[in-house]
Amino acid sequence: MLLGVIADDFTGASDIANTIAKGLPLRGGLKTAQFLGVPVSGASSDVEAGVVALKSRTIPVEDAVAQSLEALKWLLAQGCQQIVFKYCSTFDSTREGNIGPVAEALAVALGVRVAVACPAFPGAGRTVYMGHLFVHDRLLNESGMQNHPLTPMTDPDIRRWLGYQTRRSVGLVSHDTVLKGVEAVAAALASKEDTLVIVDATSDEELVTIGAAVAGHKFVTGGSGIAIGLAENFIRRGLATGSAGRTVGAKGPEAILAGSCSGATRGQIDMHKANHPTLAIDVDLVMRGETTSDQIVEFMKVNHGRAPLAYSSGTPEEVHAMQARYGREEVAAKLDAFFADTARKLVATGVKRLVVAGGETSGAVVSALDLGALTIGQEIDPGVPVLLSQGEQPIALALKSGNFGSPDFFLKALERLNAK
Repeated sequence: MLLGVIADDFTGASDIANTIAKGLPLRGGLKTAQFLGVPVSGASSDVEAGVVALKSRTIPVEDAVAQSLEALKWLLAQGCQQIVFKYCSTFDSTREGNIGPVAEALAVALGVRVAVACPAFPGAGRTVYMGHLFVHDRLLNESGMQNHPLTPMTDPDIRRWLGYQTRRSVGLVSHDTVLKGVEAVAAALASKEDTLVIVDATSDEELVTIGAAVAGHKFVTGGSGIAIGLAENFIRRGLATGSAGRTVGAKGPEAILAGSCSGATRGQIDMHKANHPTLAIDVDLVMRGETTSDQIVEFMKVNHGRAPLAYSSGTPEEVHAMQARYGREEVAAKLDAFFADTARKLVATGVKRLVVAGGETSGAVVSALDLGALTIGQEIDPGVPVLLSQGEQPIALALKSGNFGSPDFFLKALERLNAK
């Protein structure tokens, strides 16, 4: 294994796995596998890039650090020459962590003095300019992320936000320097005294420049975009031959579960419900135990072949009301357990194609299913690939971050998950 990734959630893991497997257009990427949690055994010898998916984004800081260090130990044992700490391209974290503490702990463990921090993912509209994070044409704190139920992002200045979380100051390599090319970026990074350095990026081409500048770095942090050029570094050195993403899928019944409250997911739900059966999950009834996973499973079974969708995606006002009534952590835990139980029962009844929207929901679902290593398939939309479990009865999955995907994502995903 050449390249190792530690991802702080499951949708983010599939996002960066997709980026690495796809690589650059001419020569492709690396043979990539995604692992759900830290594996207990070694990876297959033909895996060139391994992505360890953790559910560490919103857990206590000390637990996130411990899990990330455990993942690092496993990846180094597989022979990885470069490690990436992957977090969301909207820098999802509270002012107290977890991105900064995990990044610093990994840097110390690797003996790294300076590491890039770049959450940019232009393909999904996330860009960084003068250390400020934009979502399309809006600053992060005006994009809807200020209403996130678990990690509200109220400050677009990533240097300042990361500075709250770290013991040392946070540096910046500005857009002007990035435009000067690989050598200029490499020299700027070498001159920094900060452990973590924000690097501006507004296009994929600039991310390729940054990727080439960190070819010799043992440690890099960022969103999935930071990996756009990393596979090419290994191919250029003759350590990998390059490959395109495989076309994979499964035959069988389908189901869609959505637990994201993002504007993008709510829009996708609205489009889908116009022509397909949908079931709104009343969070209040879930909290009181009056709505059960068996009801969702029965709804899916009755509507097999019609792309059925069950969702708990409320407006920011509805989410805040539930959190005020029951407590933020209690609502999140109850919904995670509800979706996990639903997914287990769906697979037990024969569902083979499963689309899940929302990072926390995806984490709960795949943890419950315990699918082991996942093969990375073709891209559905930017940042979202087809995932296929191994074994005689494979399950095809699409794990979508709340803000990702085109308006018709759900139907498109089910079509791509279908084995040809």
